[in-house]
Amino acid sequence: MRSRAALPRFASLLCLLFLPSVLSSSPRRQWILQRIPVVLPQQTKAQPTPQFLNEARLDVASPCDPECHKKAPLPSYWDLRSLLAYETLHSDGQLTETAIGIYGYNPYSSTSPAYSSGSFGKAERSHVRKKRQIFGHDGRFSIAGQSFLLKYPFSVAVKLSTGCSGTLVGDRHVLTAAHCVHDGKNYVKGAQRLRVGFLKLKQRDAQHSSMYLPSNFSNHIEGGPAQYSPPANDKMKFQWIRAKRTHVPKGWIKGNANDIGMDYDYALLELKKPHKRRHMKLGVSPPAQRLPGRRVHFSGFDNDRPGQLVYRFCRAGEETSDLLYQHCDAQPGASGSGVYARMWDGRRRRWERKVIGVFSGHQWVEKKETSQEFNVAVRITPLKYAQICYWIKGNFVDCREG
Repeated sequence: MRSRAALPRFASLLCLLFLPSVLSSSPRRQWILQRIPVVLPQQTKAQPTPQFLNEARLDVASPCDPECHKKAPLPSYWDLRSLLAYETLHSDGQLTETAIGIYGYNPYSSTSPAYSSGSFGKAERSHVRKKRQIFGHDGRFSIAGQSFLLKYPFSVAVKLSTGCSGTLVGDRHVLTAAHCVHDGKNYVKGAQRLRVGFLKLKQRDAQHSSMYLPSNFSNHIEGGPAQYSPPANDKMKFQWIRAKRTHVPKGWIKGNANDIGMDYDYALLELKKPHKRRHMKLGVSPPAQRLPGRRVHFSGFDNDRPGQLVYRFCRAGEETSDLLYQHCDAQPGASGSGVYARMWDGRRRRWERKVIGVFSGHQWVEKKETSQEFNVAVRITPLKYAQICYWIKGNFVDCREG
């Protein structure tokens, strides 16, 4: 039980967390709806049964740094059709490959026309840190207690049986990183019998874990100036649901994570049954300068904090049309987490969180004499939105605005 002496300190912390929303004079950042192109499956054919040879790698190696990605030529229409073709791994071990068609898309237009800006593509250069995954002071929050874990947005974070994290983006769909299920050459061990874990309190401990907080407290912990880590002594467990299908874009498989393939480090899992939790909507990734405070958020299951959900936020750094570099503190296990932003939805007249990317992880860029390190996320572009949305909805009509 907390001592009464701790109450004034806790009240002061609440005041600090509420200050940004009270004192902020910055203009309200809004989600801007835009017309989304259409990505439709055309032909599906069976493929040889996968081998499931290697363990999932939780770090991504690539010789291509941000400048390298920016200098890469724009893919043509035919390139995009090849990159966005996809494989589907079924729970019975069958594998299929699906060709796609693209309609209503100009490959030479901006990544997100609705968010066009004169300075797009000239984002602030990220400072490269050496040999670290925690940048300076560890700015992660361990989320514990029923008041947090079972409340949106933290409740959308899930754990994969291969060791990664994921995010609920539909009634039975989970968005994660492709490298969590496929190493670029083969599907990883455990991909065929992939399970998704939902963190929850053991029933006998639930009554002791919660404490009173404002219903909208999570809105203020996201980006508050002070850290808050709820008690981490609650006993946790996972409830597991099997994956029925796993979709992986061919852009990842062909790239093998060693070149431009990192742009396609995302996958979608379809569960065998609904999870009955609130999910987070998809959104097209705006330029970093359009984000409130230039800030991104995500929650995942970092390996150095077993059994705990870890939340973090940070300032977005350099970006390309497909990747977002940032200094969010993270450890292996957090890869696959959905990177999200919270902005005003003018049509619904409310604040809305949307997943705008997938945390790919801690990227090593090997050069002749030195190695550079980045934390990188794959941005959800209009084409990726169209593809992922179709995987979720099963039709393109419900995917035309993002």
